[in-house]
Amino acid sequence: MKKSGHYGENELRERLSNISGLNETAMQAARARQARLAKPPRSLGRLEDISIQLAGISGSVINEIRKKRLIVLCADNGVVREGVASAPQSVTKAQTINLTRGVTGAGALCAHFGAELQVVDVGVAEDIDCREVINRKLAYGTGNIAVEPAMSRETALLAIKVGMELSECAKRESVDIIGVGEMGIGNTTTSAAVLRALTGLPAEKLVGRGGGIDDKGFMRKIGIVSSCVQRLEVDCADVIDVISKVGGLDIAAMCGVFLGAALCRLPVVIDGLISAAAALCAYRLCPEARDFMIPSHQSCEQGYAAAMRELRLSPMLSLDMRLGEGSGCPIAFELVSAACAVMSGMASFEGAGIDDGYLDEIRRNDSYTDGGAK
Repeated sequence: MKKSGHYGENELRERLSNISGLNETAMQAARARQARLAKPPRSLGRLEDISIQLAGISGSVINEIRKKRLIVLCADNGVVREGVASAPQSVTKAQTINLTRGVTGAGALCAHFGAELQVVDVGVAEDIDCREVINRKLAYGTGNIAVEPAMSRETALLAIKVGMELSECAKRESVDIIGVGEMGIGNTTTSAAVLRALTGLPAEKLVGRGGGIDDKGFMRKIGIVSSCVQRLEVDCADVIDVISKVGGLDIAAMCGVFLGAALCRLPVVIDGLISAAAALCAYRLCPEARDFMIPSHQSCEQGYAAAMRELRLSPMLSLDMRLGEGSGCPIAFELVSAACAVMSGMASFEGAGIDDGYLDEIRRNDSYTDGGAK
C-alpha cells in the first residue's frame, strides 16, 4: 500500500458528502420478511435488528458474512512519559508484532473464528522489521498532550486518510464486514481526553485504570485529561482540532476506517473504549457514518458508556472485557453472521405450514413493534 501524500480538508469534506444513510426501502422489506418468519414477533431481538441494519447497508434483504477482517491501528503516545500507563512504551512494538503471529487476545480470537487480521503501523515509536505489519507510519509516536499538541492538523488528516484507504482496500478485496481495533500504550488517556473534548463531561466520569495503573498514576491521569483540553486551547466543535491536539495517530486512523466503511457501505464493528472514541469522532464528522456501526461489547472502561450515549448505540455483549486490540470484533462477527443465517435460513409461516393467526393479538401490542435497526 502506497504512502499517503498531502490530504486537505476540502478533499475530506467532499468525500464525506458522498456518504448516504441506510436504504429505507430495503430495511422495510427486511422488516416485512422478519414478520413472516415462523416465530413470535421480535423473539430473536437484536439478531433481527442487525439483519434489518445489514439490509439498509447493502440494499439487499438477504446478506451473508463470508470474509471478515479486523483492522488494528498501532501507534505510540507521548503522554506515557507522565506515568499514566502500567506497561512500558516498548510493549506497543512487541504486541504489534505479536498480533501478526496470532498470539495476542485478538489474534487468537481471529484465528479461532477464521477472521483476517490486518495490523497497521501508523505511529509506533520504533521501526518494525516485520513484513506482516503494514507500514503506514506517519510519525514516531505523538507529542505529550500534558504539555503539547499530539500532532499537527495536517498529520491528523493524513491519518484519517490512511484509515479510509484501509476500508476501501477491504471493499476491493470483497471483505463483508470489518472491525476496528488498536494497539498503543497510553491510548486510554488520549481516548478519555478526546471524549472530554467531545462530550464536555468531567474527567472523573471518563477516565479508567486502563491496563491497571496504581492510585498515584490514576490521579495523574485524571489531572491530565481534566486540564489538557483547556491548556491546549482545543476547539471542541472541531473534530480535527480535537484529534490533533489531544488524540492519537491510532484514533485518527481508526476514525478514518469508520468513515471509509460508511463510504464503501460496509458494516463496521466497534470494539472497546478507544474504538468507541474514534467512532464518535467519525460520527461528529459525518452523522450518517453511525448507520454502518455495530457495537460489540460493553467495555469496563467508564468512558465507553459515555461514547455509546453520544452515539445512541448499545453493545450486543457484556463480557467484562477491557483488553482492546479489537478483541470484541471477532466475537461480534459471529453474531452478525448468525443474524444473516436467521434471515436467509428460517422458514416463513406459510413455508412451515403454520397458521399464524394466533399471533394477531401480540402483533397489535405496541411493545412488540419493530422500530428498526437503530
